[in-house]
Amino acid sequence: MNRHFLGDTAALLGRSLRHIGRSPDTIITTAIMPIAFMLLFVYVFGGAIETGTDSYVNYLLPGILLITIASGISYTAYRLFLDIQGGIFERFQSMPIARSAVLWAHVLTSLVANLVSLVVVVGVALLIGFRSGAGVLDWLAVAGILVLFTLALTWLAVIPGLTATSVDGASAFSYPLILLPFVSSAFVPTGSMPGPVRAFAEHQPVTAIVDAIRHLFTRQPVGTDIWVALAWCVGILAVAYLVAGLTYRRRVS
Repeated sequence: MNRHFLGDTAALLGRSLRHIGRSPDTIITTAIMPIAFMLLFVYVFGGAIETGTDSYVNYLLPGILLITIASGISYTAYRLFLDIQGGIFERFQSMPIARSAVLWAHVLTSLVANLVSLVVVVGVALLIGFRSGAGVLDWLAVAGILVLFTLALTWLAVIPGLTATSVDGASAFSYPLILLPFVSSAFVPTGSMPGPVRAFAEHQPVTAIVDAIRHLFTRQPVGTDIWVALAWCVGILAVAYLVAGLTYRRRVS
């Protein structure tokens, strides 16, 4: 690994964060859709959905947080695609910087932007009634899961960012990720779903992650949910990182 990797990554990260700072609408846009979903389900559909809890916003928030991340990582693919089309990658290749620093800067930018969006969404949830008895360690565990999930999806976003032939193609891959929580325990218990849908919902990553976060928020025993959630996050991260790395090397070779 290039000995200047950390310095190069920090410099490129600063460049990306300055771009976001000049156009904060990226973070605002990322947070608006999940907030709209949260308000819609809490105030329009919440009264008709039986979850076995006193507060529907408490039940709903973990899924909304994952939707926030899925919405945010589309901008990673978008920014990466624009850098490639603008010739920035070719210019970086002619400079004495670590090649992998370019991708890591985009990934860390996504992590920072998504964390800001998540804080905004949690703030709105608190305003509309979200309450949690979670302690410091529980909140740290939730934060750890969300960071790992963000990194996993961000490296996944790098792949279309490197391979897309149009702006729409670079960002459109996130749509299935945004819709996936709707077929999980994020909005309703899986027990109320028809057989085949229930089977899919109970064995896809969003349900395990949502259930683990929900149990941490309510200080209930997480059981095996947290290990299944971590396994999904680490598995997706490992595969996406390897594929993104191979794709990047082919792109710049």
